[in-house]
Amino acid sequence: MDREGFDALVAKAFSQPADLGETHAFLAVQGGKLVFEKYAEGFGPHDTYKSWSMAKSITQALIGILVREGKIDIHAPVKAPEWPAGDPRAAITLDQLLRMSSGLAFREDYEPDNPSDVIDMLWGSGKDDVAHFAASFPAAHAPDHFWSYSSGTSNIVARCAAEAAGKKGAEFETFMREELFGVIGMKNVLPKFDKAGTFIGSSFCYAEARDFAKFGLLYLRGGVWDGRQVLPEGWVDYARTPTAQTPKAFEEEGPYGAHWWLGMGGPGSFSANGFEGQFTLIVPDLDMVFVRHGRSPGEQSKNVKKWLGAVTETFRK
Repeated sequence: MDREGFDALVAKAFSQPADLGETHAFLAVQGGKLVFEKYAEGFGPHDTYKSWSMAKSITQALIGILVREGKIDIHAPVKAPEWPAGDPRAAITLDQLLRMSSGLAFREDYEPDNPSDVIDMLWGSGKDDVAHFAASFPAAHAPDHFWSYSSGTSNIVARCAAEAAGKKGAEFETFMREELFGVIGMKNVLPKFDKAGTFIGSSFCYAEARDFAKFGLLYLRGGVWDGRQVLPEGWVDYARTPTAQTPKAFEEEGPYGAHWWLGMGGPGSFSANGFEGQFTLIVPDLDMVFVRHGRSPGEQSKNVKKWLGAVTETFRK
């Protein structure tokens, strides 16, 4: 590797430059081993860090477990009480929700001064029942005809997972711990639930940086952990299969799979991305996982993506 280049990039990130914002934690795993770990002053390996939208990828894993157990069919129409028979939304499948192609209207805007459905869902009128709030939106497009990133759809997916498991609230949290977190050794994880008992799978699953690295390693290993097929065969390939997007969406947002983003660390890489620069990046050709936590609003978060891409390249020298 280019160690000099790597060290320079890490030093820059932890100096809190104006273009990258604050970096609180950075980890690199290669060959299943932790090969680099650094924390900012005031942060450490046993602190929990915000997931923000990295929780979406955890939600995708939960659906995978239910697929493995034969409890859910991602290609069947979702039976949402908000979508009665004859409603065009009643044709929406879980697959379309996972690929952000349901066609449901939803404004994904995190600026408090702008009308924002996601802020209203998480902290306003929708906070007590996030899935119902999201599922109540009208169809803006026919299913599978338009890609639009939406935290609302992830909470509908989380409700589907609870219904398939036959559990909600504390019982569903136990399911998460027994079937996912406990299996792969995620020791300090705190998922959040709304008053309706739905995991807020769009945004809220706090964990240690090392825990997010373990989650990334599960996907790097094709859903297998210590010889156990945690995710069904082919589920990771499904996660990283590109979803059709308009040229504008592809240019502005980047390529997308099924609740995972694509390409940040070069061809074949995929990542769980969260608000303000939370990233778990998986790079199969290098057998690596990178985890970065911090606070990088707006354009700074986009710059962190470029920084992670540059860090990845130092291992290809």
